[in-house]
Amino acid sequence: MKKVLFLTYYWPPSGKASLHWPLSIIRYLPQFDIEPVVLTVENESFTQKDESLQKLISPNLKVYKSKAWEPFEIYKAFTGKKKTEQLVASETISTTNKSLTHKISIWIRMNLFIPDARVGWYFSAVKKGKEILSKDKFDAIVSIGPPHSTHLISRRLSKLFNIPFIPVFIDPWVDIAYYKEFKRNPITLAIDNHLEKSIIKKAAAVVFVTESMKNDFVSKYPFCKDKSEVLYWGYNEESFYGMGKTENHKDFKQIVHSGNIFDFQNPKEFWKHVKEEIDKGNLLKIKFTGTVSPGIVNSIKENGLEPYTEYTGFLSYRDMLQTVINADYLLVGATEKRHLPGKLFEYLRSGNPIIAFGDDNPEVSLIIKKCNAGMMFSYNESGREFFDNIKNINTDIQRVKEFDRVSISEKLSKMIKEI
Repeated sequence: MKKVLFLTYYWPPSGKASLHWPLSIIRYLPQFDIEPVVLTVENESFTQKDESLQKLISPNLKVYKSKAWEPFEIYKAFTGKKKTEQLVASETISTTNKSLTHKISIWIRMNLFIPDARVGWYFSAVKKGKEILSKDKFDAIVSIGPPHSTHLISRRLSKLFNIPFIPVFIDPWVDIAYYKEFKRNPITLAIDNHLEKSIIKKAAAVVFVTESMKNDFVSKYPFCKDKSEVLYWGYNEESFYGMGKTENHKDFKQIVHSGNIFDFQNPKEFWKHVKEEIDKGNLLKIKFTGTVSPGIVNSIKENGLEPYTEYTGFLSYRDMLQTVINADYLLVGATEKRHLPGKLFEYLRSGNPIIAFGDDNPEVSLIIKKCNAGMMFSYNESGREFFDNIKNINTDIQRVKEFDRVSISEKLSKMIKEI
């Protein structure tokens, strides 16, 4: 059995959506003769907590932790927030907040933390990693990013112990979507590009969770073409066991968006159309789970949708899944061509019609079409045709099941054995 060290910044009880890929993949790997060991942070404080996820961790899994320095307590003090106040991801990089302290904090984040604000974990993680790798023989190291600073840790440990490492890119690095609204210093960009290239070059194999992201990296770094693989984000089929609708909406139809939604994902024309439908007597209600950016909240207000909108805030994974299943329609926003929202696969498995918005994102559109699960529009469109064609949308669940994380975990196990 091969032994693999996984580096992941996010781990239960964190409720961060991006931990579901490593959590599930690690859980299924022993079925395919891979013994995973986890190294994560001891004191991650940014995300909401979901204690229910602890139940998904095998009692046989060894999990090591080391302390990380996080700048967010300083950020709270600087911006006038209380120590006990929970930070909201979409607010910390909002473009609608014009306060001087917010602008300064954004500049610091974009230019002084390279590659990201979690780089403070580097030294303690390397130290703990050396202890772990010295005790036993490991066959590979797998790092999950973002935060992409985890890849710097795995590269360092790989060099020290002559063990191949595999970086997993859940999101792009240097030009991740939320950077596009902000200007970064040329020196910062040069350093960040150097780090990104060095990771890709030294890696034994590279994993991307979308085909478009893989193609983008191969275009930028042709030398990584033959060692790059796509392992989709996917979903857990077992999470849906025993799940079904617990609500029947007879007098209205409910539109649900799950997870964080940012200013740059704002379908402004869609909100106008929703209000038009309501004014015509077709009652629609909107429910947001997770964090909602100020720009989205403003659009809801401007279109008179406040009486029809519910903000639940953070929900446990199980409660989020139930909300998605109970929905009549599911809303998703793709940020750019390489972005394939993780929630899309749980949306697909729910069988509820999906209305997606995104510019220049053929991959999301193709997956939705292949599964006959909904329609996709650009951000300047209203989505009117979605409601006109709703009777023709009937999700092909058997095709959706191709994205079950058990099969994705098997593919990763084959990669590890090959290197």
